[in-house]
Amino acid sequence: RSATRHSCSIAGKRGVTLNSLGSSSWVLGNTTTHNNNNNNNNIHQSSSNTSRWFSSSSSQEFVLTHPSEVDDGKVERGRIVAITSGKGGVGKTTSAASFAMGLAQRGRKTCVVDFDIGLRNLDIHLGCERRVIFDFVNVLMDECTLHQALLKDKREPNLSMLAASQTRDKESLTVEGVERVLAELAKTFDYVVLDSPAGIESGARHAMYFADDAIIVTNPELSACRDADKMVGFIWSKSRRAELGPSETEAVSQTLLITRYSPERAEAEESLSIGDIEELLGLPVVGVVPESKDVLTCTNMGTPVISLGDDNPAAGAYSDMVDRFLGEEKELRFVTSEPVSFFSKLFT
Repeated sequence: RSATRHSCSIAGKRGVTLNSLGSSSWVLGNTTTHNNNNNNNNIHQSSSNTSRWFSSSSSQEFVLTHPSEVDDGKVERGRIVAITSGKGGVGKTTSAASFAMGLAQRGRKTCVVDFDIGLRNLDIHLGCERRVIFDFVNVLMDECTLHQALLKDKREPNLSMLAASQTRDKESLTVEGVERVLAELAKTFDYVVLDSPAGIESGARHAMYFADDAIIVTNPELSACRDADKMVGFIWSKSRRAELGPSETEAVSQTLLITRYSPERAEAEESLSIGDIEELLGLPVVGVVPESKDVLTCTNMGTPVISLGDDNPAAGAYSDMVDRFLGEEKELRFVTSEPVSFFSKLFT
């Protein structure tokens, strides 16, 4: 399929409130949790040598509403969108910042949550690293309220951020705690965007587990696509929607975001083409972001790339990606090489 004729529409769903809260019985593999009355109910974990994913019982009452109720509109709450990949360094945090900013600019109340416990970077991308007082783990440990930990973006009133802890490790995350925080966020926000760490360790597993939608980020290289394919499989089989099964709810809606794309290199067969990546991963493409030096500049300035405006190729690509996610049909831009003039050839 020709990339120049390729168009894509991804239907996003909007929700606002969560009507009821229940008690949770989700368990993290062989990990057990209990309350410590001497330490303000902080969570302690004991793990066996056997590693398993999350499991649930049929008698569970959902703290975060049953996914089917979100899909059919019976209960309105914010949709949870995981930005994830298998390989590190493909642009997940860059994409999460621009995607969340784009949703907020379109009038959707949005909260973006950093799940990279111990190695947070999202606050730098949004230019609020000096304002972080409380973080995600502080909320989980009941050391502050969720309201105290949320940071309002100084440029866009519809955007808020929940930072990851810089000093704790990923074992601080529990299914019960994460579900409780996401349920509270989904009461207020139309979209809760989860910036997942790379790989399939604890932070990534918790980020994808409760997702209603997942955007898989990859570069046009074989190793990145192979790792992304692994993550696609985990989401299909290990998310809460997968555990509930097709008889109870729809599967996680997965789409593909290709970053650092160079049409010149693809045409020269020096990297994978859009068609190659689609064939490898079997997912619809929600966006293609071209290689751009402006990405690094924006990161250093604490400004999401999308803020550069539609005339900038990288910013325009992120803007189109947000529109496609929300259901608008748009042709892919910046996916064909620019013609080289005679004088350019002469003097190169």
